[in-house]
Amino acid sequence: MKRIFVVTALMLFAFIGTQAQSLDDVLKKHYAATGQEKIAAVKTFYVKAKMSMMGMDLPMTIQMKKPDKFRIEMEVMGQKIIQAYDGKAGWAQNPMAGAGITELKGPELQQAMNQADMEGELYNYAKKGHSAELIGKVNADGKEAYKIKLTNADGTVKDYFIDADSYLVSKVKATVESMGQSVDVETKVSEYKDINGIKMGSKMEVSTPMGAQTLLMEEIKLDETIDDSIFVRPSE
Repeated sequence: MKRIFVVTALMLFAFIGTQAQSLDDVLKKHYAATGQEKIAAVKTFYVKAKMSMMGMDLPMTIQMKKPDKFRIEMEVMGQKIIQAYDGKAGWAQNPMAGAGITELKGPELQQAMNQADMEGELYNYAKKGHSAELIGKVNADGKEAYKIKLTNADGTVKDYFIDADSYLVSKVKATVESMGQSVDVETKVSEYKDINGIKMGSKMEVSTPMGAQTLLMEEIKLDETIDDSIFVRPSE
């Protein structure tokens, strides 16, 4: 009985070790494909983009700065909608939902904090308090992909699909909190561009129960000068 237990235990640990190595191998190839070491060295990130939704093309800018600063600004019918995180607090300004500036709290604040991670959630995931599991190789929209289940430190679960040929992210599925409700969101990533040795998806097709949106990144700049003041909540 003792020998059976020892053999079973050894087989179990061998299986666990294989699973861990497989996840590590997939992620290493993913990091190499995206130029992760170069991404880790980038200090600022600026994107000029266009969001297509409900028959409208809405201009948008996304600005990020290490450590942990994020700002997204979109123009809708002549009105600017802003959401930002300055590394400590988050805020939003939406004239279409009422005057003034509101403080981000709960899930909205957590989402802003997650977006401020320039390196991406998969990179150094354990140090960030996340956990990851390689589910296996699956069919993702007709192509083979590695499915990785990522559980964020806040409990949010996301499924990353990494293309088995390119090792670039092809799709992300998640359930997020929006206006007090849980919403399933699927984001397809395509049209990767090489920016100074870094591979970045320039097209994102987002599907939710409320409809579909397409984000096209028209201009991407790295390490541009960005003033800290744009992330700080303005005086009303």
